[in-house]
Amino acid sequence: MKAPTVILTTGKRKAAVARASVRKGVGLVRFNDRPLELVEPEIIRQKIQEPLLMVGDRAKNLDIAVEASGGGIIGQASAARTAIARGLLAWLKDDPLREQFKHYDRSLLVNDPRRKLPKRPGGRGARKRRQKSYR
Repeated sequence: MKAPTVILTTGKRKAAVARASVRKGVGLVRFNDRPLELVEPEIIRQKIQEPLLMVGDRAKNLDIAVEASGGGIIGQASAARTAIARGLLAWLKDDPLREQFKHYDRSLLVNDPRRKLPKRPGGRGARKRRQKSYR
């Protein structure tokens, strides 16, 4: 069977959606059309790099491009790391790596289903309520 030339994967977190494409290359990783080294703040860069660091040298000959939209920067970074991890698994076809990802953090492979609660009447948000006065 012929190896695929490009693998497309997605990741979701809150309102953010990330789409990653993995292809043979020189080890270039781009996030929203910027090299990963230039992504600021540093915590976002570290979050996106987690699956790449776990794979190690096997990702050196792959180019990964991630496009994230919706939500905030943390949600986009979490969605991007899920998309990257899924793409690496699909490209490398490595079951021990899947177990390693699951053991480290299950959200590397599974979308986070948590969503914001809708606002309800009687208060400012989903849970907060106006105080009741008896006197």
